[in-house]
Amino acid sequence: MSFSKTVVRAAHAPAGNKYPYSPGMVVGDQIYVSGQGPLNLTTGKIEGATLEEQVRLTIRNVESILKAAGSGLEDVVKVTAYLLHIEDFDGYNAIYQELFPDPRPARTTVECKLWSGILVEIDAIAIRGCGKKG
Repeated sequence: MSFSKTVVRAAHAPAGNKYPYSPGMVVGDQIYVSGQGPLNLTTGKIEGATLEEQVRLTIRNVESILKAAGSGLEDVVKVTAYLLHIEDFDGYNAIYQELFPDPRPARTTVECKLWSGILVEIDAIAIRGCGKKG
C-alpha cells in the first residue's frame, strides 16, 4: 500500500511560513498537526492574556488545520501538550475537557520552555472519519 503526503494549512492562514515545517500533513486518512500556539493565524501575533484564553485559541488553531483536512476534533486520537508551567495543568485541563468531545484522545502533557509570551503549545494526530457516530 502506498500513500502520498499532502500539506494542509488552516483556510484563513497565510500561505507561507518563515520556518521549514508544514502546519499539517495528511497521509491517507491520518492527519498530523504540527505544534500550534495561541497565535492569530492571520496576523501571526500571540493573543490571550490568560492561560485559559491561550489554550482555547491554541485548540481552535489545531481545529482549523483539521477542518482544512476534512476532519475535526472528534477525530483526534493523540494530543501532546506543552505547558510553560505545569502548575497551570488544571486550567489547561478544564478548557481541554470543554473542547475535545468524548471519547477524548490519548494525551501527554509536559512542562517545557516555550517561545516568549506563549504559555501552551499543542500538537495532534487525527484519523479522518474515526469520530463519526452511528
